[in-house]
Amino acid sequence: MDKTKCQSGENEELGMEDRAEGHEAGTKIQELKDELEAKTKKCEEYFNMLQRSAAEFDNYKKRTAKEKESIYNNAVADVVAAFLPVVDNVDRAMGASSGDDVDASSLKEGIGLICRQFKEVMGKLGVEEIKSLGEKFDPDIHNAVMHMEDPEYGESIVVEEFQKGYALKDRIIRYSMVKVVN
Repeated sequence: MDKTKCQSGENEELGMEDRAEGHEAGTKIQELKDELEAKTKKCEEYFNMLQRSAAEFDNYKKRTAKEKESIYNNAVADVVAAFLPVVDNVDRAMGASSGDDVDASSLKEGIGLICRQFKEVMGKLGVEEIKSLGEKFDPDIHNAVMHMEDPEYGESIVVEEFQKGYALKDRIIRYSMVKVVN
């Protein structure tokens, strides 16, 4: 009987240990479930933040595209507005030259005034004429279309300009078409 009591006592002890271990395991499982739930909520928060950021970025791209188009359209409108007085003067010159008593010298003078006005407008817009005649040939601003030999001039000097070149700050709008000697 002592043996049975001893075994029975051991069984009770083992049962209590099992229950304690089971309770600990249940507690651990609950902790893991709670932790998983917290991580899932955090993950959902991050996902929502990501979706909002993606939507905000998409809106930003659309907004900047519209702003860029608006800036371009405003710049074009400003340039056109700057040249409208020149167009008006050309129209006046055309109207004045339609009569029978057209004086060639006054027509030439009027065209000269229009050309000067045109260059003033370009100057106000920051466009500058590229100086070429007598300058050393520079392939960054000149386009050599003819070449000749002449001992009177130095090496690679521009002696004739067929078409003027223009630059806006550091950007070449049109290269000067030139004749280069030696």
